[in-house]
Amino acid sequence: MTSSRSTRRDALRNRDAILDAAARCLSDDPGASMSDIAKAAGVVRVTIYGHFASREELVEAVLIRTIDRSEAELAELDLEGDPVAALDRLVRRSWRIVDTFHRLLGAAEEALSNERIMAHHAEPMARVQALIERGQREGSMRRDLSAEWLTTCFSALLHSAAAELRAGRLAEADADRVVATTVVSLLTAPAG
Repeated sequence: MTSSRSTRRDALRNRDAILDAAARCLSDDPGASMSDIAKAAGVVRVTIYGHFASREELVEAVLIRTIDRSEAELAELDLEGDPVAALDRLVRRSWRIVDTFHRLLGAAEEALSNERIMAHHAEPMARVQALIERGQREGSMRRDLSAEWLTTCFSALLHSAAAELRAGRLAEADADRVVATTVVSLLTAPAG
């Protein structure tokens, strides 16, 4: 019994080490190979394949883990009060998360379909949509477009900004302001 428990602990440690190494490697180089990741994790490639059948599966596992950790952080964000101010806080915090992991996101975009990536964003997007719906009810967010569409735009803008940052067309120093200003101006109701 002790031996099997010890084996399971070793397997969990290896899996965590692989996920940690994959997150680091893919953040540094979205094209990092399984060999690169194995070396960084201190395991052999066969150990990685014992946990993940393919590079795509590993990338998806890293993405899910990153989203889960980010979701825990966003869950603590105060979205009470003025919906537009709350939207600004949400965009800036969400953007910092996307910014931190934009190279990892690049690896995910190369390995996974957009549908698979978006399927893992259900919880964060529900938070965005609920805020937009509240803003629409209170009249501070535009009502001429559906909350679902505005949520999609929110997500698309953050992901596009991450791609622009990776490509060098968006300056790191300007990104926070540019992304927040763009999203808030798109979602808020016109004055008057």
